[in-house]
Amino acid sequence: MVDDSVIGRIAIQEVRRRPLKSLDTEIVERKGLGHPDSVADGIAEAISRELSKFYLRKYGRILHHNVDKLLIVAGAAEPSWGGGRVLRPAKIFLAGRATNDVNGEPVPVEEISVRAARTYLDENFRHLDVDAHVEIFSEIGPGSVDLRALFEKGKVLANDTSIGVGYAPMTDLERVVLETERFMNDQLREDYPELGEDIKVMGVRRGGRIDLTVAAAFVDRFFDGPREYLASKENVLSEIRDFASSLTNLKLDVKLNTADDPRNGVFYITVTGLSMESGDDGMVGRGNRVNGLITPYRPMSLEAAAGKNPVTHVGKLYNVLAFRIAQKAYEIMGTDAAEIYVKMVSRIGHPISEPQIVSVEIVPEEGADVKRYFSDIRDLVAEQLEKVYELKFEFLEGRISVF
Repeated sequence: MVDDSVIGRIAIQEVRRRPLKSLDTEIVERKGLGHPDSVADGIAEAISRELSKFYLRKYGRILHHNVDKLLIVAGAAEPSWGGGRVLRPAKIFLAGRATNDVNGEPVPVEEISVRAARTYLDENFRHLDVDAHVEIFSEIGPGSVDLRALFEKGKVLANDTSIGVGYAPMTDLERVVLETERFMNDQLREDYPELGEDIKVMGVRRGGRIDLTVAAAFVDRFFDGPREYLASKENVLSEIRDFASSLTNLKLDVKLNTADDPRNGVFYITVTGLSMESGDDGMVGRGNRVNGLITPYRPMSLEAAAGKNPVTHVGKLYNVLAFRIAQKAYEIMGTDAAEIYVKMVSRIGHPISEPQIVSVEIVPEEGADVKRYFSDIRDLVAEQLEKVYELKFEFLEGRISVF
């Protein structure tokens, strides 16, 4: 239960300022599933999940680990019409800390981690030959004795002093950018097997107009030459325009692979559908925040959430929880709230259900009386803090995305 002292740490205030949707400009970015930074995030999170499942199955609890220092060093490739080749595989360095010994019994951390990485790559990137196109190296070290003790005491204590930030609702631009990339990687690639997974969407809004710039890696072996590539590109572009336009009433324009230069023979083709095959490195935490977006017009945490343990690492838990609280508070207030921002701060060594502060800022719609919602929102925050321990099960089941 959350006691009265925790209730006293919940600060709710009305903030009168122009909501983002009313500003003249806005910028939003999403690095898609196959972007090297997102690949790093995905692998790290997969490793954390598999380690957590092993610890839970073997020892009855999730032991200390943070495998969020993963690095991808790009390889070299030679794309070519009809099918090129990978000249040098990309290197993936697994790094971080994990409990690798329990009462003198070794834990197969390297085996679990490498297998999780290979499985993630195999299941998500259909044009990648894991055996031929990547090399995986595990440099995961033993967990810190001091931080491991936070688990061994039998208490769920924060293992860092960290900040979580969330907001609601999404603007039209944020929703368009997020859903466009998901549409391309979840649905469009089924109809266009030549479409790779390395997709990035940059959105710019000027007043009532949205401009999307999409970069999408195509796979060379599906094309005999430029004519087929350009025809496929035009079809994909039409699909993106139709889908993105269905998400907003704002005017919208989409550009795809704007660096293509047919006169000079420059086209965005790859061997694997991933730019990490040649020249584009990746690292955990350099891409999307836990809501899947990069939003310079919003407050953001710089926390690398992927790969951190789902039990005590507040840098992961609080960022997810802040977005959840903001969304639920927005649902309580309905049309009276223009925006809601939530900021949370932990203190290392203290229970994760007892943050130093949970700050809720409400930007009201014009004429709305938001103070009448303060009590309900305070109860909501207290309820969500009680449930913070349950988040680990959602992480283990893959129901929470952190990138």
